Amino acid sequence: MSNQTAVTEFLLLGFSDVRELQILHFVVFLVIYLAALVGNLLIVMAIALDCHLHTPMYVFLINLSILDLGSISVTLPKSMVNSFMNMRLISYPGCVTQVFLFVGFTTTDFALLTIMAYDQYVTICQPLHYERVRNRTACIQMAAGAWISGIVYSALHTRNTFRLPFCQYNVINQFFCVIPQLLKLIYSDLYLSEVGCIAFGVFVGVNCFVFIIVSYVQIFKAVMRMPSEEGRRKAFSTCLPHLTVVSLLVFTSLFEYLNPTSTSASNPDLLMGVLYAVVPLVMNPIIYSMRNKEIKAALQKLMVCRIFTKN
Repeated sequence: MSNQTAVTEFLLLGFSDVRELQILHFVVFLVIYLAALVGNLLIVMAIALDCHLHTPMYVFLINLSILDLGSISVTLPKSMVNSFMNMRLISYPGCVTQVFLFVGFTTTDFALLTIMAYDQYVTICQPLHYERVRNRTACIQMAAGAWISGIVYSALHTRNTFRLPFCQYNVINQFFCVIPQLLKLIYSDLYLSEVGCIAFGVFVGVNCFVFIIVSYVQIFKAVMRMPSEEGRRKAFSTCLPHLTVVSLLVFTSLFEYLNPTSTSASNPDLLMGVLYAVVPLVMNPIIYSMRNKEIKAALQKLMVCRIFTKN
């Protein structure tokens, strides 16, 4: 038993054993990481510097961009270092940190998206009650509640996973530490508590998703009753980015957690990990900047200010 529990490091799955392909993977992930970094930072700066965007919806969007930056910074840099240095190791504390931060950021992300759906519902369906329901204090409390719930759930998740004994087989079939892959390394009769934790998380996530869907059903009913075509177009342009981001996060998460984990290294597992942990975080800034006129205007104003400042 002492030998079976003394796991001090894990081996992550590499994208290739060919040195040229490892360098290519490093370059591709570096470009993706820089794109996500620049995109999310631009959104944060544009909203922070434009006083017209200091509304609950855009305050939540700043939090969402910060979460995206945190999530992608947890997974990609370690994978890039491994490819560049031609290694696969991640220490036990490093794996614990990855799991805690990634689960915390993802949970908080989904909680914020649920709150933003409610914000859209109040804005369109109950505009007369907006100032009473969505004041500054309420927004701060809800954002803080999302962060706290993410941290608490992540701490519970991480504790339940790493308090269990691992086998000597320490190969994780993914490019970062992810719980479904870690469960394969635990004795089969000892991980039921973690499965229960995952089931509880799925239950809460499904309820949040149902709440989002119900909110948007009511929103679309209210929008279709608007007499002005311009008003309907503006309402749809505000809602579609958020709905697209929610759909992207939910469906990629379902693919990752409901897909049976293979017992051997495989390219589909790696592609599923990229789809789940990378693609939504890169696409979110693009979705919000392309589909939201106010964000586009704020970004253009930010660029113009930077150009004139340099001149």
